[in-house]
Amino acid sequence: MAFENLTSKFLETFKKLKGKGKLTEKDIKDSMREVKLALLEADVNYKVVKDFINSVSERAVGQEVMESLTPGQEVIKIVNEELIKLMGGSESKLNISSTPPTVIMLVGLQGAGKTTMASKIALYLKKKNKSPLLVACDVYRPAAIKQLQVLGSQIDIPVFSMGNKINPVDIAKAGIENAAKKGNDYIIIDTAGRLHIDEELMNELKNIKESINPNEILLVVDSMTGQDAVNVAEKFNELLDITGVILTKLDGDTRGGAAISVKAVTGKPIKFVGTGEKLSDIEIFHPDRMASRILGMGDVLSLIEKAQETVDEKQALEMQKKIISQQFTLDDFLNQMQQVKKMGPIKDILKMVPGVDSNKLDDVEIDESEVAHTEAIIQSMTLGERKNPSIINSSRKKRIAKGSGSSIQDVNKLLSSFEQARKMMKQFGDMQQKGFKKGKMKIPFFK
Repeated sequence: MAFENLTSKFLETFKKLKGKGKLTEKDIKDSMREVKLALLEADVNYKVVKDFINSVSERAVGQEVMESLTPGQEVIKIVNEELIKLMGGSESKLNISSTPPTVIMLVGLQGAGKTTMASKIALYLKKKNKSPLLVACDVYRPAAIKQLQVLGSQIDIPVFSMGNKINPVDIAKAGIENAAKKGNDYIIIDTAGRLHIDEELMNELKNIKESINPNEILLVVDSMTGQDAVNVAEKFNELLDITGVILTKLDGDTRGGAAISVKAVTGKPIKFVGTGEKLSDIEIFHPDRMASRILGMGDVLSLIEKAQETVDEKQALEMQKKIISQQFTLDDFLNQMQQVKKMGPIKDILKMVPGVDSNKLDDVEIDESEVAHTEAIIQSMTLGERKNPSIINSSRKKRIAKGSGSSIQDVNKLLSSFEQARKMMKQFGDMQQKGFKKGKMKIPFFK
């Protein structure tokens, strides 16, 4: 999980601060030393760490902290604000062309994940009701064009290619002409990478840039390479004047140094992050939300957005009616579990919940296959049993257990969990009905 080690160190440091009624300058100095070490261990650029610690320390020894009733919380607030500022302050949106199509050129070293990221951005735009076109300009890496075509077919996005014998500059120009004819409003150009930065690579990218004048030149870097990723970003920016950065493999980066350093070093914002292997695993980079995650404060806004993307609005409205009328069934119970599963690994979801100690979750065993097991048990029931579990007697339990490859104890455990969920839903439904009668209450998260 991203920032796992850094978050752990920060939580330890801030726990000491929260336990003190008043803070001295020595307390601040000691805690800043720990924060500094945590950031350096996270592979954050040394100069960035130095400037960050100076900014936080200067504010932390001021009146707002020393005279506060909760000085520990004030220090955390300052660290949070400075982290947000360090990572860019606010979300950096894509530069949109005043006359379509908008051209996005992806650059980077080989192995950073450009081709996959091109497809992820295309899918992201498609979900926003845009019409993207992928353009295959990597004519050097074996099967690069085929890979883009396969990914494009998986998400039903067209791919423009001219084979690997044509100059990439000509392919890029022809791709833009093709998009204009077909009515595509976004063009994503997948360029070639190298194992290292060389003159030949940069000259080719410069030629593509000059010939098509892209609205965005986004550098794709592997966040797991830490400080190396920042060094690569600095070099590409010097030679190409990039407009932004995309961090891939953030889900596997337990340190997080690249995400914290890259904006301060290059002056260019992080626009997207890759958070998994699936083509839907892409997020807009929000500095405030990322700072909140780093400090172990959760990320409720991203959690809500994930839920909104996953939950079908029609199903949500139907569920609302069932909760109010108290008609929650085992089929509904299963449906809710499946919706949560679509949002990603349960541990990652829980870590977005404010107040949940992410460190303690590491010791908790969460069996992701439990949903499949539950699904098998429920699907072994008749429609009548799913609608009214009270009719499930011992002989029915034996049949259900046998049909789902589970034990009677497993069936009992499921029925008990469902009953607890139904009681909770009943209480919630009662509250909603009272609220509706008074005209003061609405169900949260439902439109």
